[in-house]
Amino acid sequence: MSSSNIPYVVLQSSSTHQKMPLIGFGTASISSTIDTKKAVLEAIKSGYRHFDTATIYGSEQPLGEAIAEALQLGLIASRDELFITSKLWCTDNFPHLVLPAIHKTLK
Repeated sequence: MSSSNIPYVVLQSSSTHQKMPLIGFGTASISSTIDTKKAVLEAIKSGYRHFDTATIYGSEQPLGEAIAEALQLGLIASRDELFITSKLWCTDNFPHLVLPAIHKTLK
């Protein structure tokens, strides 16, 4: 898959316009952290630039490790080439849990 063939949406702010791919690589059903890391690396090699994750999937850490390795291998020049989407899980949807859940995801 060539990343140039993937449809995208333009995300606009007051200072930038980013093209986010509409097709993302989901990490919910991968069975182990080792498999997640391998799968993400292969997805990056194949042209994926949008990855979907959630704390409950257990895929955030191996996704980060795969991104670090992709940078080291020169598969991507910068983390800025990627879009990572995640979710606030319903069990964390309470005022006192939202910020800790977000911080955990960003870690």
